[in-house]
Amino acid sequence: MDKEYLHEEEMLSRDELEALQLKRLKETIAQAKKGLFYWDRLEDIEPEDIKSLDDIKKLPFTTKDDLRKNYPVGLLTEPVAKMVRLHVSSGTTGAPTAVLYTQKDLDTWADLMARCMYMVGIRSWDIFQNLSGYGLFTGGLGIHYGAERLGCLTIPAGAGNSKRQIKLMKDFRVTAIHIIPSYALHLATVFDEMGIDPKSLNLKIALIGAEPHTEEVRKRIEEIYNVKAYNSYGLSEMNGPGVAFECKEQNGMHIWEDAYLVEVIDPDTLEPVPDGEFGELVLTTLKREGMPLIRYRTRDITRILPGECPCKRVHKRIDRIKGRSDDMFILKGVNIYPMQVEKVLMSIPEVGQNYLIVLEREGHIDQMRVKVEIKDEFFVEDMRVLKALQDKIQKRLRQEILITPKVELVEHRSLPKSEGKAIRVIDKRQE
Repeated sequence: MDKEYLHEEEMLSRDELEALQLKRLKETIAQAKKGLFYWDRLEDIEPEDIKSLDDIKKLPFTTKDDLRKNYPVGLLTEPVAKMVRLHVSSGTTGAPTAVLYTQKDLDTWADLMARCMYMVGIRSWDIFQNLSGYGLFTGGLGIHYGAERLGCLTIPAGAGNSKRQIKLMKDFRVTAIHIIPSYALHLATVFDEMGIDPKSLNLKIALIGAEPHTEEVRKRIEEIYNVKAYNSYGLSEMNGPGVAFECKEQNGMHIWEDAYLVEVIDPDTLEPVPDGEFGELVLTTLKREGMPLIRYRTRDITRILPGECPCKRVHKRIDRIKGRSDDMFILKGVNIYPMQVEKVLMSIPEVGQNYLIVLEREGHIDQMRVKVEIKDEFFVEDMRVLKALQDKIQKRLRQEILITPKVELVEHRSLPKSEGKAIRVIDKRQE
C-alpha cells in the first residue's frame, strides 16, 4: 500500500513554515547547548533570545575544521550509547570527520529522502536500484533507507560491475535508479557492447548526483535511457543525500526548510547576499538530535532562486552547485582533497618532494592520474621493483581516498616547478 509522502510541511504557507522554523531553531539551540562544543560557543545566547529568523546572525558559524578538531565525538549532544550509526569522511588535512546519528535522526533522514523520491514521482510499487557505493559514504545507505521507507522494492546493487547492473535492471524490470552521472554515461557504452538498447528497459526515473554535472549531461542521460533525471544535493554533515532535490519542474532544488535553515553568504564578508546572487551555502539543522550543527559553512557555491515554483511548494530552491570555495574536487562521487594525497605520498620513503594530480576524462568516465617523483636511488632499471613501488603507492592512496587512481612514477626533479604556490592539481576534464 502506497504510503503518502506529501508531508504537511510541504503544504504550509510561507508564514506557517517560517513560524515552524523559528520554533525548531530555538529547540536546536537548546539541544546544541547540551554538548560541550556549543555550550562554550552559545554561552551568552539562550533560545528565548531568538525572536525572529533574522536573529540567526547572532549565532556563530561552524566549519569543517570544527568537525576535524572535535573528532570523533566532540560535537555530540547525546551520549554515544544513544547513537546507532556513524559515517566518516576525510578532509583537507587527512584528518577524518565523523557524523553520528540517533535512531530519531535516521528516521528523519529516511523520511526526508522518501519525500524527495515521492516528489519526483517514485511510488511504493516502483522497483528501485541503487548503483551508489555503500559503507561510510552516505550516498548509498541514505538513498537506500529512503527508498525502503517509501515502500519500494530496493536493490542494493552498489557501484561497478556494469554487466550485473544491466542484468538486474532487466530481470527485475527496474523502474527507478540512483546513479552517478559519469557512470550513467559509461554504462551506456556497456549497453552498446552487449547489444541492448537502454530504452528497451522499464526505467522511467533516474536520481543523479554525488558529483557536479551540467545540464547537457542531464539531457544526454535522459535521451539515452528515456527517463526523467532529477538533480539532488546533500552532504554528510547535514545527514547525507536528501537535503535538497528537484521537483518535476526540474528548475532548482527545493531545500526542505522544515529540517534545514538556509542562508547564502558572501564567503569573504560573511554577510548575506540577495536572492538570485551566488554565494556560499550555509545550513543549520532543525531536526537533528544527536549532532545538531548551527550555521555550517558548506563551502558550496550556489544561489537561492527567486520566485515561486509552479509545483506550489514554498520551500526555497537553490541553483545547481556552481563550485566550492575551497580546493576540494569530486571524483566518482567521492570528495577528495589534494592534502589527502600528499599525506600518503610524503609518508613513503621512496617518494621525492614533488607530485602532480591530473584529472582527465576517458570516454565518459572521470579519472585521476598521480605523477609521483621518485628519489634517484630508488628509480632503478628493474621494472619489477618499480612495479612493486607503483602498486604500493596505488594501494595506500586507495585506502585514503576510497578510489584507485592511476600512478605514474617519474624521475626526481622532472615535474615542473612553480615560483609561487605549487600547482598540485591540473583539471583536464573540460578540455
